[in-house]
Amino acid sequence: MRSSFIIGRIFGIPIGINYSWFIIFFLITVMLSTAYFPLSLGERPMVIYWVIGLATSVLFFASVVAHELAHSLVSKRHGIPVKSITLFIFGGVARISREVTSPGTELVMAAAGPLSSVALAGIFYGIWALAANFEPVAAMAWYLCFINLFLACFNMVPGFPLDGGRVLRSIVWWRTGDYLRSTRIASLAGRGFAYLFIAVGLFFSLFVALDFLWLVLVGFFLEVVASASYRQAVVRNALQGYTAAQVMSRDCSVVPGGLALRQLVDDYFLHTTRKCVLVSDLGRLKGTVSLREVKTVPQQRWETTTVAEAMIPVEKLKPVAPDEEALEVLQRMDDEGVHQLPVVSAGRVLGLVERESLLQFVSLHSTVRS
Repeated sequence: MRSSFIIGRIFGIPIGINYSWFIIFFLITVMLSTAYFPLSLGERPMVIYWVIGLATSVLFFASVVAHELAHSLVSKRHGIPVKSITLFIFGGVARISREVTSPGTELVMAAAGPLSSVALAGIFYGIWALAANFEPVAAMAWYLCFINLFLACFNMVPGFPLDGGRVLRSIVWWRTGDYLRSTRIASLAGRGFAYLFIAVGLFFSLFVALDFLWLVLVGFFLEVVASASYRQAVVRNALQGYTAAQVMSRDCSVVPGGLALRQLVDDYFLHTTRKCVLVSDLGRLKGTVSLREVKTVPQQRWETTTVAEAMIPVEKLKPVAPDEEALEVLQRMDDEGVHQLPVVSAGRVLGLVERESLLQFVSLHSTVRS
């Protein structure tokens, strides 16, 4: 089951919502409708608070989308396609098809989001000034002005993966010419701020109010993402310049679709180092099968279940060309949720790229270079 769904497109970019987003949308709407607006507007019918609270939540998340759109439009302008923008419990994220190739592009892309939030804060400030005599609209505009300024300031914290961390990385990258080193510095800064948020959040939660627990959650999230971002940079650095043909396995076993899983395990997986084989009938590729797929079938059914029933069909594999970049192949595996892809040229299978082999290649490369 997919964790998000698409609700529309803006400038050709799919806009999605992760199911976790509904949690934060509900909490913000409740907080605004039962606490913030009753305090700022005074005694009014409860329905007024809920209508304004709901509208404000919608506009707040529209502001988050605008922030990510700013990143995305700059990305597209520099020739980097954007796959999607997704709202989730901690805000929004724009997924680009590949990393930037120069510190200048990184700097412009990183700065675009906070600048758009500042611009939105200015717009809402103007609405607040013009709607001074209409208190509900003025209160809503004032909150949105503040929250967009907060969004801009928070994102400029100089720690990866926040926009400020990307700005920091672009500067270090420009000064040193070393993408991996700059990513490591920005990621360490991100983890440092994450631990600071956790410590401050715990202190205020214990001695002031439990409301500060959200800061602890944000800190944990930043720590995880900062660490993951550096690992991704290591992978990118290791695979840079390599093609699918250079990292694929060429000695792939080929089995018929009618072979029983028990025979597949006994004749191939137990007596060879291969963890994945191609499935072919009458010379045509039908799919691939690995231990991962075999293990999804109970052992008592291995005698009666065929390879064709357990394999990943070729329609889901989307074969890659031999000259396709190894990094793009790994990204395709992530996007499509598969662990191996066949390398095909002129209708002929040349080999197989496996996720595990790619990661082993990255580990070996990092060990040699360290």
